[in-house]
Amino acid sequence: MTAEVAAASANQIKLGMLRDALRKTVVGQDELIEQLLIALLTDGHVLLEGPPGLAKTRIIHALSELLEGEYHRAQFTPDLLPSDITGTEIFNAQTGAFQFRRGPLFCNLLLADEINRAPAKVQSALLEAMAERQVTVAGKTYPLSRFFMVLATQNPLEQEGTYPLPEAQLDRFMLHIRVDYPQHEQEKEILRLVRNEHTASLSGKDDTPAMVLSESALFEARREVMNTFMAENLEDYLVALVMATRNPAAYGEDLHGTLTFGASPRATIALDRAVRAKAWLNGRDFVTPDDIQEIAPSVLRHRIGLSYVAEANGLDKDRLIAELIARVAVP
Repeated sequence: MTAEVAAASANQIKLGMLRDALRKTVVGQDELIEQLLIALLTDGHVLLEGPPGLAKTRIIHALSELLEGEYHRAQFTPDLLPSDITGTEIFNAQTGAFQFRRGPLFCNLLLADEINRAPAKVQSALLEAMAERQVTVAGKTYPLSRFFMVLATQNPLEQEGTYPLPEAQLDRFMLHIRVDYPQHEQEKEILRLVRNEHTASLSGKDDTPAMVLSESALFEARREVMNTFMAENLEDYLVALVMATRNPAAYGEDLHGTLTFGASPRATIALDRAVRAKAWLNGRDFVTPDDIQEIAPSVLRHRIGLSYVAEANGLDKDRLIAELIARVAVP
């Protein structure tokens, strides 16, 4: 076994340990865990959407405890100001000069909790940070950490006091993951898990997991992911899927007028990275059509716009994406 192969195996083992540790903390959300790791491996941001109580915040907090780096949580509210996120300049009376006080954006892992409760001016404050890994305040630019990831949550059920996320910001999220309710047996496991945690806390035991993945190991794993092989015909298939969102009528007259806009080239880049990470996480050094089909909905659903006619006919984004996947020819 060569040193390169041995290193790759070691990093895959570390990510496997990270996945196992998350599974012990959050039950019945294996797909969510895998997609969070995919985003972690591809330097992408994630939008988690689901009803309250489905462990969205819990899993992000658990992930932060297993990674080397600084974790901040920002609770988004209607009265939040951009400076509450980015930071602001404070006058220092001792020096007679303004001094920049950093906001919660200056970290490695940022939980933007209930992100759709903040108005557009706060949302726009995240655009530069998410796309360029830097923040500009009062004409000065401050770089963010090399490892910087935004994990945002939103509740799809409650619309009062919320603001739709701008399309420009949605496009900066690599994945839009929908979190669903657990099954019966999984719910029982959750019950036992929380009961055991409560018992442990009452007895004074510290069950905080030890850090599993260092920053250097993460960057090594990211390099390995980008070396995962994808055949040229699969690249054509990947691009064809994204292009289908811009011209769905080419795959059936019944799809004419279903979309007002399709996915941007940023979706193509995100899908390319995501499928490589998915293959790598599953112990393969090559991408398959299944990898593309399974991760495509999370990459595309927030990057397309349904027409009013499609919505009136009861069509949703996931159904349309599934229809396109079924109709685009697989190599």
